[in-house]
Amino acid sequence: MTDRTNRIAALKQAAKDRVLVFDGSWGVMIQRKRLAEQDFRGDRFANHPVEMKGNNDILCITRPDIIEELHNAYYAAGADISETNTFSATMIAMDDYKLDQQAVWDINLEGARIGRRVADEWTAKEPHKPRFLAGSIGPLNKMLSMSSDVNDPGARLVDFDEVYQAYRHQVAALYEGGVDLYLIETITDTLNCKAALKAIMDLESEGQEKLPIWISGTITDRSGRTLSGQTAEAFWNSVKHAKPFAIGFNCALGADLMRPHIAELARVADTLVAAHPNAGLPNEMGDYDEQPHETAHAVAEWAEKGLVNILGGCCGTTPEHIACIAQSLEGVKPRQIPNRPKALRLSGLEPFELA
Repeated sequence: MTDRTNRIAALKQAAKDRVLVFDGSWGVMIQRKRLAEQDFRGDRFANHPVEMKGNNDILCITRPDIIEELHNAYYAAGADISETNTFSATMIAMDDYKLDQQAVWDINLEGARIGRRVADEWTAKEPHKPRFLAGSIGPLNKMLSMSSDVNDPGARLVDFDEVYQAYRHQVAALYEGGVDLYLIETITDTLNCKAALKAIMDLESEGQEKLPIWISGTITDRSGRTLSGQTAEAFWNSVKHAKPFAIGFNCALGADLMRPHIAELARVADTLVAAHPNAGLPNEMGDYDEQPHETAHAVAEWAEKGLVNILGGCCGTTPEHIACIAQSLEGVKPRQIPNRPKALRLSGLEPFELA
């Protein structure tokens, strides 16, 4: 058995034993560093023709010390799983910064290597609580399901093959760097997600070791739907064929508004349910005011009610938020996966079930 096989087995066992803790926001922590353009450029991109400030993922190459520090901060706070700093590291998203294929590969590779090293150090230090690394795969800045032109419903800036190739490139680099699982997160468009799933499954069929897949959608507002229009149950029906390790929601909403959608997933999903909500909703300045104990109190209730298996934070959450969440989950049993009767379950914008 490989080291990664052993880690995957340990991850699955840990999920049976307790509610797993995920990390929090990377963006808010990087913003606190008040980095300058030079931090993002480093030596490698010193003469790059496009401004790089704001490209947080490039810091995996230019300021790996910061990325290592943040992984350490979240693991120290009690996180079982931390994610790579690669949320936007695809050829499609990085085209905004005019980065080539090699640069995008290196972001993912180095991001995974940094996280792998830190996770292994924490596991060696605390073998009773092994740490795991999720490869962060973000939603892209272009959508397959929705028009890019209000006057042309059929207009698209990308096609399925382009999205598939972008994700395949990212997944291959994350795998080589040593991630334990893939986290396809902040999904606004289910078709984009399907392209990522196909990329993962194709690479597995070509010889890559099968890794757990965590799928995390986004309910964008009080409508209770993803941006491409699906309800929570319809979204689950659309992606359950991939047999994910976990299904959940993150971003866009605070815990209070996210709760009914997590409860719906807990009812229908025959796998682990995960959630990492924002620290409430942003104020008029775009900042998040919800305090760590407030976030922890809200999500701990989900665990106590048997709704979740993995909990963490998204926008506005910090290591302090994660520490409070971890403390609030001590001794709480994870959600039991339901045994649902067999039925034909399909999805459009709404779910359809034929028993």
